[in-house]
Amino acid sequence: MPEVIGVIPRPHVCEPSDEAPFEVTSSTAIVVRPTPEEITLAVVAADLLSSGAGSPVEIRYVDDGSAGVIVLRLTPNGSAADDERYTLTVTAARIVIDAPRRSGLVHGLATLRQLMRPVGVGADRRLVAPAIRIEDAPRYRWRGLSVDVARHFFGLGELKALVMLLARYKLNVLHLHLTDDQGWRLEVPSRPLLTELSGDSAVGGDTGGFLRTSEYAELVAYAEARGVTVVPEVDVPGHVNAALHAYGELSPSGQPTDVYTGIDVGFSRLSVALPATEPFLRDVFTDVAAMTPGGYVHIGGDEVTEMSAEEYARLVGIAADAVHAAGKRVVAWQEVASVPLSPGSLVQLWDHRLDTTDLIAAVRAGVRVLLSPGPHAYLDMKYDASTSLGEEWAGHIELRDAYEWEPSTFLTGVDPAAIEGIEAAVWTETIRSLDELTTMLLPRLAALAEVAWSSPENRDWADFRARIAQHGAMWDRGDLAWYASPQVDWMPGLP
Repeated sequence: MPEVIGVIPRPHVCEPSDEAPFEVTSSTAIVVRPTPEEITLAVVAADLLSSGAGSPVEIRYVDDGSAGVIVLRLTPNGSAADDERYTLTVTAARIVIDAPRRSGLVHGLATLRQLMRPVGVGADRRLVAPAIRIEDAPRYRWRGLSVDVARHFFGLGELKALVMLLARYKLNVLHLHLTDDQGWRLEVPSRPLLTELSGDSAVGGDTGGFLRTSEYAELVAYAEARGVTVVPEVDVPGHVNAALHAYGELSPSGQPTDVYTGIDVGFSRLSVALPATEPFLRDVFTDVAAMTPGGYVHIGGDEVTEMSAEEYARLVGIAADAVHAAGKRVVAWQEVASVPLSPGSLVQLWDHRLDTTDLIAAVRAGVRVLLSPGPHAYLDMKYDASTSLGEEWAGHIELRDAYEWEPSTFLTGVDPAAIEGIEAAVWTETIRSLDELTTMLLPRLAALAEVAWSSPENRDWADFRARIAQHGAMWDRGDLAWYASPQVDWMPGLP
């Protein structure tokens, strides 16, 4: 029986060879041209390989054709649709990753990292990669993970660990739900009380926290170097108790609200009639957009239960106008489809129970769709009834539930070409630590990564099940907590 090549997402073309594997030794070098973007990527690649091999990997700037090197080679051509395409060729002598854009090189490096296996022990421990040729490109341009850092806070180090996990599976968006009733997690220069007064609370009275502007900038740069775009979310006009606690003038009473540490939703809201509301929205979204080099800002818009349609549309419009004025595109939850949006805006479907009439109409008017359906993509749902963490409103999501669904046919009445991509989501009402977070993400995040990347004809549950079986050992080597789904015959790692 041929060896299973355990790459996830499954590549478009994967051609193993009988040639001897490539071995990373003390003389192995990364070869790139001396351009800033290629040098940055080479540093990331050298760090990854050095940590796995146990010895430093050199960086060189001239490819003289010698053996024992890993060449990262930009070959610009093609259209924008080819930005993330790459070719990976592994022989016993050398490894070459070709791509038209840096993002493709990042993905080729992620594939190589999955192919690499440690062999030997002690001083003889080294990395090897099987001889193979892979050609690959993604199905969808947006392949993301939304992380709620408002209910429970996850700091810079933990978010960097998540970025590494996203990059490993060629996910390219980290969407941060930064604000909610329980806390405000991003320092906003024009409104310092948001974090001074609402940065330390969390669900259940747990310790909160927030990202300072310098930490946010560091995270954004760290993610960008690894092919991941950070998309910040400031959720309005509901889910705003943290804002009302910091600035009492946003409340009809004129007084700050109390700190909230529960998990109910729908009780807080902004009021368009108050003179403080519009300046607040414009200041916050202008600041957040200015801190964010990526092209998107998420304005929330979900679960507003006590507001007229007219007031809701006005408040959403103010937020959207501020985002557009800052040169960014709007992303919002599916409820915002009831409000006229600029063509190219993204509406994120999350609740399969809601009426999609407005969403379908918005798509026909030029809005694009981001799919995060609860029964498949909400990774805070329990695996089964015995799971200690998580919620159950969208049902239980085992690994196969996350894998076996088809985005192009999920939303009846929408042209599949209007689907921008797939985004998993994890909400943290019950999740307090990085270990708990990765336990809920793994292995299901890998399944959703393949749904977002690989074409439907290139996806098969039995094949995925065989490939994912190899990844538990990788997660163990990376000290990542994970759930051993009984749907998989997990392979043991090295002693």
